Amino acid sequence: MVAEYLAGFAGRLAVSTLQHRLISIHRAHTDIGLVSPVTDRLVKQTMQGIRRTVGTKQRQVTALVKDDLLEMMVHVERQRPIKAARDKALLLVGFSGAFRRSELVALRYEDIICFESRIELTIRRSKTDQEGAGRTVFIPHARGSRCPVKALTNWLSQAGIVSGPLFRAINRHDQVVGNKALSPQSVALVVKSSVRMKAGEEAAKDVAGHSLRTGYCTEAATVGLHPYQISEQTATSPT
Repeated sequence: MVAEYLAGFAGRLAVSTLQHRLISIHRAHTDIGLVSPVTDRLVKQTMQGIRRTVGTKQRQVTALVKDDLLEMMVHVERQRPIKAARDKALLLVGFSGAFRRSELVALRYEDIICFESRIELTIRRSKTDQEGAGRTVFIPHARGSRCPVKALTNWLSQAGIVSGPLFRAINRHDQVVGNKALSPQSVALVVKSSVRMKAGEEAAKDVAGHSLRTGYCTEAATVGLHPYQISEQTATSPT
């Protein structure tokens, strides 16, 4: 029924509106102890199809949710080793930390604190922290090869980074260039390139660096996190 509802309103309602309605349906079920139909594979596949087709015709930035990211990893990992390691780490860390692109490229090796179950990344200054008080973002370990902590560790090891900016430029010979951080625009280019490899040029037009952050928020709400929990990760006011 939910999948048919989505298909029926695809193209008539904005993709973001459909996503918000899915979140409401999910919460309505889980709040009274029922299994949410939103987690069903058919519903997820229907929504993915809508984002790929109808979503590419809309101007707003498309959110990249967990399933999108996992599909992208298949193609990212086929690149040359150093670039694959960097792009994988950038995408997974960017998503799991709900980072703004400016925050992501500002991260430094010295901002990492390692624990058994997670790492902590210190954001020294951000869009909502103009006085530079800083805040900490927690990145948990995950199972399998798509763990953001493992991906970051692998990238740092392959690139030989032991200080300074975490994410840096790579030349056409698959070598790290200098010790300067990527620009915020470079994050958008990595996201677009990764989506292009997965879904083609048209799909890449509707994503940007912000797609990782909006994707985290969408995914977190779908799995039942409360607004205050999401706001703790994103440093925004809950709605």
